[in-house]
Amino acid sequence: MPISTTDQLFNLVKSMSKAEKRNFKLYAHRTQSKGEPRFIRLFDVIDKMDSYDEGNVFQKLQNLSKSQLSNLKRHLYSQILSSLRLIHIQKNIDIEIREQIDFARILYGRGLYMQSLKLLERIKSIAKDSNQDILHYEILEFEKLIEEKHITRSRTIKNKMENLIEEAENRSRILNTACKLTNLKLKIHGLYIKVGHVRNEKDAFIVQEYFRSNLPDLPDAHLTFFEKVYLHQSYVWYYYILLDFEQCLEHALKWTSLFENNPSMIQENPDSYMRGLHYVLTSLYNLGRTEQYEKIYRRFDQFSLKYKEQFNTTSQMINFLYSYTAKFNRHYLQGTFEEGLKMLPGLEKEIQRFQRLLDPHRILVFYYRIAWLYFGSGRFEQSIEYLNRIINLRFEHLREDIQGYSRLLQLLAHFELKHYNLLEYLEKSASRFFIKLKEKNRLQTEMLAFIREQLKEKRPGDNKSLLQLRKKMEKLYRDPFEKRAFLYIGVLDWVDSKLENCHIQDVITKRNRLTMSKKE
Repeated sequence: MPISTTDQLFNLVKSMSKAEKRNFKLYAHRTQSKGEPRFIRLFDVIDKMDSYDEGNVFQKLQNLSKSQLSNLKRHLYSQILSSLRLIHIQKNIDIEIREQIDFARILYGRGLYMQSLKLLERIKSIAKDSNQDILHYEILEFEKLIEEKHITRSRTIKNKMENLIEEAENRSRILNTACKLTNLKLKIHGLYIKVGHVRNEKDAFIVQEYFRSNLPDLPDAHLTFFEKVYLHQSYVWYYYILLDFEQCLEHALKWTSLFENNPSMIQENPDSYMRGLHYVLTSLYNLGRTEQYEKIYRRFDQFSLKYKEQFNTTSQMINFLYSYTAKFNRHYLQGTFEEGLKMLPGLEKEIQRFQRLLDPHRILVFYYRIAWLYFGSGRFEQSIEYLNRIINLRFEHLREDIQGYSRLLQLLAHFELKHYNLLEYLEKSASRFFIKLKEKNRLQTEMLAFIREQLKEKRPGDNKSLLQLRKKMEKLYRDPFEKRAFLYIGVLDWVDSKLENCHIQDVITKRNRLTMSKKE
């Protein structure tokens, strides 16, 4: 197996748990008659490294040429994957089914085609029940191949061949529809990455036409489990781009309900279920529904506690990302910013744990969320520290929206600290950045103008100017295409905190109490 870079082997070794490493050693020694082979010694050397050092490898494994090391790394990589496959056969139904298909091919190759057919018939029902549509289709095609080439007496069984053909045609239709739906999902997700949320009626029209033109004609027949999942996923992204969080919530709930009505699929595909819960929570957060958010948050938390021991590394990372995102949004909704700061040591530890696997943008989004948590609790110096991590980072293709809102929040933090001389420089720097920004919105423009006016008139934070700013922000908030900016930075809450001479967390807590008293 060719390996393009040493990083692949190093990262594979570092991704292994203690149990997986122990199993690998047992597996590797089973194949050896005596002594410890070099590839196991190479494994031990790499396992002890914090970062890959080839010089150290040659020092530990003496009399080894570069070409020998290359072959040794390739062999070690294959051996590790083989040992991991043995572990995960019992945990992943698709791996188990593939193994059985391999066994059926071996039997067929030895002329034992009746035994092969019997095995295929058994695993076909398993594939169908576990919604493994592609493997189900592969099994059907293998059955057809055997029936075509050999006399199996299956034709003496009434409708046996007709049922096999009909089942294969139906499964082919399902795969074709599923392929179109996953294509739609990728296209609409790619559209969001490219253009973000809609900014005006024209954008909304373009997105609507794009979605409709790519939505496949769905058959009248009953859709399979994953066809339904893919369809709801596509709608979630579609309505998310359109800022229609009511519809986004509706389809995210349908998505998660599919799994909850089929509990075995939660175990088989926990990542998809977690993503569904994430979009339910995100929609509820954007709609400001605190009570319903708390209910779904607890469901997510209970799910994590129940299944986390069974998660593979990818599932653990997804759980980490969505779990902490949910925690941040929960504290924002409840106004418990101060309490939220207590989770930061655990977050930093998890970021360090998954650093090799995380996209840098994910980390920067967490930094922004931490900065807002500090800002909302009145700890502006600490907020600036995290904002500077984002602003000072020179990373290619860094998300402009995170950079833009970080600069805006940085200005407000220095405004709170009365760093007016520094603000004059930072405001000019921020203005230059926003001039170059491809996507600007009126919230950013109005807030920059407010800071500029405050510095110019030498009247920082007087109530008259704050009330004028609030009127402008309220108007923007009512605009469905401008409202998206308030998802990133709670300007209205900040203005209210200035008018009431308190912190943002106090404004939110007070508003929540009033809401609860009205319901009572």
